[in-house]
Amino acid sequence: MVDSNIKLPRALKAKLMLWTDVSYHDMEFIDQMQSIPDIESVLCRVFRVYLPQPKRGVLLELYVQTVLFCRTHGLKKEQTSALLSIIKSIHEANIETPLNNIDECLKYSQELLLCHSVRRPPFSINIFSFEEANCIFTYIHNYYLRIYKLYKYVFTPQTH
Repeated sequence: MVDSNIKLPRALKAKLMLWTDVSYHDMEFIDQMQSIPDIESVLCRVFRVYLPQPKRGVLLELYVQTVLFCRTHGLKKEQTSALLSIIKSIHEANIETPLNNIDECLKYSQELLLCHSVRRPPFSINIFSFEEANCIFTYIHNYYLRIYKLYKYVFTPQTH
């Protein structure tokens, strides 16, 4: 029997995430920051991360690693902004229920990447090339979906 207060896993609809959470101005600040604490500070302000530890540290680590991934792969400001919003959206989809929704999160991440890799205005734009989208999907799979249960454990209430 499932508690009536628990949200059941659901399919999510992908949408454009360009400049959704991180503006061009915010990206200027992020790009200027070199140290991890400075990047964390800016991301904390941009994403309004006002959580207690350890949730705060785990979430900021996720965002900082995404910024570092973008820098390593030479992604532009709009690509970094979109990827940060995609990661945030996948994370929010994951933690909206304590129940297993890995299949929904995987499908949602694929649809979000497709939405940002194919030109079909107004539904999608191609800010990521095919190679970039594959690289990003591998990153999302290896650094979020693979440890999805860890995020689920840290961010959702335990149910019995």
